[in-house]
Amino acid sequence: MKVQHYTDTPSAAVEEAPGVSVRWVISDKDGAPNFAMRVFDVAPGASTPYHQHPWEHEVFILQGQGVVKGEKQNRPFSEHFVVYIAPNEMHQFVNQGEGVLRFLCLIPHV
Repeated sequence: MKVQHYTDTPSAAVEEAPGVSVRWVISDKDGAPNFAMRVFDVAPGASTPYHQHPWEHEVFILQGQGVVKGEKQNRPFSEHFVVYIAPNEMHQFVNQGEGVLRFLCLIPHV
């Protein structure tokens, strides 16, 4: 069992995304056999890379507001929204608010 405050895990800059940092708060290093939990912080005006991959994302918006961009549509979100990204779906999270956009992102180990 692991119980800790999320800030006890160091954050790391996402090299290809200025203004974005990530904390791997639960991972295979903790003995989690299937999934990882990450906390992303996105500065105002910053965004995650526009990308795709063969696994899904489950996202919970902790604070802030923005838009998730996809191939066919852009969808706005704010605090306490949930977002599902299907495998191979192009996506990007853009902070359109005045404060930090913070969200949980769960992914399978790949």
